Amino acid sequence: MLKALYAGSFDPVTNGHLDIIERAAHTFGTLTVLVMKNETKTPLFSVAERVSLLKQVTAHIPGVSVETAEGFTADYARKNGVSVLVRGLRGAEDIEPEMEMAHFNKDRNPQAETVFFPAREELRAISSSSVKEAARTGADISAFVPPCVASALKR
Repeated sequence: MLKALYAGSFDPVTNGHLDIIERAAHTFGTLTVLVMKNETKTPLFSVAERVSLLKQVTAHIPGVSVETAEGFTADYARKNGVSVLVRGLRGAEDIEPEMEMAHFNKDRNPQAETVFFPAREELRAISSSSVKEAARTGADISAFVPPCVASALKR
């Protein structure tokens, strides 16, 4: 069985992320969701809070585990015997940066392959940044995030 890894900041986890997690877990059988610290972003939730939320929203999905790490995804994958790096693509704007990341990861870990899952049409517009902005303005975000995430954002 292939070991797959879906890494991201997940600040917060959205329904788009959850869809990729469900599809990747179904495809590969096991999936580690890896919460990474991203120095280029200012997180709303701590790493511990993001891990907790992800564990809540993925509890129903067989084969999914949630972990955290610092450093490079490709290095984590090599150290943990992961051969598939999962990425989601919302649209054309994601292709170039995701391809750059895939090439970088391949250079650091030639044994790992990146596999892209296209976003479902109804989830394409959802991003963590837009969810946070909508939540700040008091907008209804219930269509974009799982209920526990919506509650956490309201707090």
